[in-house]
Amino acid sequence: MQYHVNPQHWQTYALSLSNNAIRHVFTLFFLIPSTFWFKSPLKSFAKIALLALPLLSYSWQLQAANGNNNQVKHSDAIILNSREVINYARPELLYGQANGFAGPADIWNPNKGFLIQSNNPVSYSKNFPTTGANGLSFDLLIEGDVDGLIWDPVTHEGITATATRTVAYPRSNSNWWWLPPEEDGKIVIRVKLTGPEAKTQWENDNPRPIRVPKLPQTFELVGRDSLGNHVIKYGFVLQKWFVNRGNIKGFSPNQMSWCNSLGYRLSQVKDLTNQACDRKSSYYFNCSDGVDGAKPASHHNGYQRQIGAGLFTEWGDMSNYRDGDFKYNGYTTSEIYHSPGTTRDGAYYIVYSFFGNILVPANNGNNALLAVCVTP
Repeated sequence: MQYHVNPQHWQTYALSLSNNAIRHVFTLFFLIPSTFWFKSPLKSFAKIALLALPLLSYSWQLQAANGNNNQVKHSDAIILNSREVINYARPELLYGQANGFAGPADIWNPNKGFLIQSNNPVSYSKNFPTTGANGLSFDLLIEGDVDGLIWDPVTHEGITATATRTVAYPRSNSNWWWLPPEEDGKIVIRVKLTGPEAKTQWENDNPRPIRVPKLPQTFELVGRDSLGNHVIKYGFVLQKWFVNRGNIKGFSPNQMSWCNSLGYRLSQVKDLTNQACDRKSSYYFNCSDGVDGAKPASHHNGYQRQIGAGLFTEWGDMSNYRDGDFKYNGYTTSEIYHSPGTTRDGAYYIVYSFFGNILVPANNGNNALLAVCVTP
């Protein structure tokens, strides 16, 4: 699915030819030596005349308009429809290939990312992302010339989306080795999210409250030309905002308390992944007390890339976002597995940040884990 610019948002190109200059063109045309008249075929002259007539008509109209309003025209403009097209919004792609990770073809391209689902502000909620955290970023893959476009940051409820023209990170970069070879070094518009975070309070078991954004919020990024005309735009709706605790591990009740002190809550399974529970499993994601992954569901041991189906599901391997402060590890949740008489009874579900798989560990009291909080 392609994301086309709104036809009402046209780009203006100045035609640096004044009204006087147009008249000079016609003066020169009609003063062509008579030798040209007789030597040139009649067909060629007819073509020249057909090309010249629109300019003559335009000159007469402009002269009449200037005569009516007595305003000086510094330049005359031709309005041309812009040809920039956004095709994809690309997060981290590593676990988005085959073997169950790739989303449906109308949602996800394994080498490009999420297809644009809507260019209508009423349904921006269909687009990626619906989840966010400080330091995460994604690329808009745009056909056409983006060099001269100006993008203003958009801020709602303390969350800012900043779009900048940049070169796709090289695959040699340790954080971007997952980038397909054909995309290496291409020009993209990178959108970075910044907002509430608690980095200075990671080691404090009783942190101070931080800002809790009121969601959902709609973000519309608009690319403008040098004259301020809207050329292209992209919109999305954030439904959930996440705050992680970096590399600080703790037992689930302690991590839950830390999130609550911030004004957030510890994430549930469905906040992070769309892996569906398995009633036949005895070790991985057992179904218990209605605990399940987000929808649309993934039916393998990990997420399936979908929009609106959890933080890890949308963004991929969280450790590959160098400014996101997420780790390649398991994150505890607030949900408990109940299975009386087993070693796992009373254990908290764990969701892994790299491909969204879920584990119920043995409840042996040694499960100090990472934490990510979410808006209540």
